[in-house]
Amino acid sequence: MEEILKIENVGKVYKSSSLLFKKKENRALKNINLTINKGEIFGLVGESGSGKTTLANIILRLVKESEGKVYFKGKDVSEFSKEELFNYRKKLQVVFQNPYSALNPKKTIGFSLKEILNIHNLYSEEEKNEKVSKILSDIELEEDILAQYPRSLSGGQKQRIAIGQALIIDPEFLIIDEGVSALDVSIQAQILNLIKSLQEEYNFTCLFISHDLNVISYLCDRIGVLYNGELVDLFKTEDLKSPDRNEYTKELFSSISLD
Repeated sequence: MEEILKIENVGKVYKSSSLLFKKKENRALKNINLTINKGEIFGLVGESGSGKTTLANIILRLVKESEGKVYFKGKDVSEFSKEELFNYRKKLQVVFQNPYSALNPKKTIGFSLKEILNIHNLYSEEEKNEKVSKILSDIELEEDILAQYPRSLSGGQKQRIAIGQALIIDPEFLIIDEGVSALDVSIQAQILNLIKSLQEEYNFTCLFISHDLNVISYLCDRIGVLYNGELVDLFKTEDLKSPDRNEYTKELFSSISLD
């Protein structure tokens, strides 16, 4: 398999201090090692505060690691020039838990989708319109939604638009951070199936972050388990019920049936 993202000995320490107290260190991540292969959906699961989002932010270069390295297609991302970092962020897109945060409430859906193409200076005006129409079809929404504003959309529609925004510039890597946790169960299933079909069509690699064990076990090819900032287990989803699993993993997934 072709490796696309490599996390090597990554740690993150947050330091805090005040006039009354000495500096305190809060270790959010400790010695994380994992690789994500091209074309797979990799699930990262853990309880709140386990370090999932911190790791995602390090990959996105929103936060700098305290130690270790992140490699994208064999290159150390900490050594990227401004131009290389811009291109990296084009290749690597993110879908957050709250899709409304990705939408300007004062702008139409059509504007929000096309604006991403404008930012990256991609395509002619005609090609932009074609690209928007194509992505709408792929996320299974009608074109009349382009004239609407975010406030008039359902949660499921907003999440589809957020996914469309991420995919419209054809990224190689997609991070979905708690992407369905705010949705009703029936809508969750629709979005998960949509992600599967889009992944097959666009062939993007995906890091899917969630605390929802059912979602992770349904969607992902491999799973990494974070506990108190440490990666305590890493395995193929088909090996979830193996007796070799870490005790924390066994406890975490004890209620999940794979039948």
